[in-house]
Amino acid sequence: MLLDGFAAPRYTAFMKMDRQDEGVSGRTKTGQVRARTVDDRRAVYIGLQSRGVFALPADVRKRHWLDEPGAQLRVVERDDGVIELHPQLAIPADQTWFWTERWQAMEVEADADVAAGRLTRHASGEAFLGHLDALRESS
Repeated sequence: MLLDGFAAPRYTAFMKMDRQDEGVSGRTKTGQVRARTVDDRRAVYIGLQSRGVFALPADVRKRHWLDEPGAQLRVVERDDGVIELHPQLAIPADQTWFWTERWQAMEVEADADVAAGRLTRHASGEAFLGHLDALRESS
């Protein structure tokens, strides 16, 4: 294995920490090496196959909902050489309105109103529609 000048110090620090904390490091059932990174996040070494294909461990996929249909990873290549993988779930086209910034702000506002008790309960759908009619007439 060849390490460039940037990676070598991180690798050395990583391996020292790996040896110091035997309880966190070790091999998984599939032979992947588990250890702790320098900044105390979980890390797993996975093999990269031809054409750049790799498999994320099942527990990682489940924890980040990547085992759901349509799940994707957004790949970000940073200027410092780090490659980040960000879990993304595909949103059906007819539901994209709900995830717009404007709609999410209204959801936060509605949640705050509910938490503060600023709501009205209606005994039936007819009572609700009557309340809406009264509001329309008063404005």
